[in-house]
Amino acid sequence: QVQLVESGGGLVQAGGFLSLPCAASGSIFSIKRMAWYRQAPGKPRVLVESITTDGITNYADSVKGRFTISRDNAKNAVYLQMNKLKPEDTAVYYCNALTIVTSNMNEYWGQGTQVTVSS
Repeated sequence: QVQLVESGGGLVQAGGFLSLPCAASGSIFSIKRMAWYRQAPGKPRVLVESITTDGITNYADSVKGRFTISRDNAKNAVYLQMNKLKPEDTAVYYCNALTIVTSNMNEYWGQGTQVTVSS
């Protein structure tokens, strides 16, 4: 089991920035990838960015050049730095962890944090 706790959401004006930390606890040794997803009202949850234990990252086209994901293995944490925010970035942001243990794959989710970007 992995527990994820996000923080750092809030209200920001367009063009501003926010940083979202996510702290992992529990069976962290089994985590192979961590990621941030977001879900806007009435829309499905979509991947924003991910990072593997090897540091390989994957970004959604909509955030390339504006958002950066990073991880601190010593602190068991992952961070999403969001710059040049746009109103369309408004969503609930969820931290995600993918684990693999003896070929069994599981996903874990945080409770979500609201990000609202005003125009």
